[in-house]
Amino acid sequence: MADGEIKMGRVVWTDLTVADADTEKIRDFYAAVAGWIYEPVSMGEYSDYSMLPRGGGDPVAGVCHARGVNANIPPQWLIYVQVNDLDVSVRRCLERGGKLIDGPRPMGETRFCVIQDPAGAYVGLVGK
Repeated sequence: MADGEIKMGRVVWTDLTVADADTEKIRDFYAAVAGWIYEPVSMGEYSDYSMLPRGGGDPVAGVCHARGVNANIPPQWLIYVQVNDLDVSVRRCLERGGKLIDGPRPMGETRFCVIQDPAGAYVGLVGK
């Protein structure tokens, strides 16, 4: 694939959003169990966390507080899937019995949302 080409359908990120991401119960739990190190990501009055592999490299996941802009995100590990056109994917979700849970909203140079499928499972979508 050429640089900049959209990788439609690929899982591009994973987050855990919970009421309290700071504690030994969550952030430190995954650091110990998965071997990750954490790096704070400022959210203004508090920090969420990027989880990185030991020894360095790119972040592999996020551990976030269910506050502010993330207040509507369900407390579970959530994958984010790349789509070509976020608005089209949301429309198709709704047409097929799914629900829009959060967003769409900006995220850097793109946008994302969280949907729920007809079986009740959640997934994030990332796209323009």
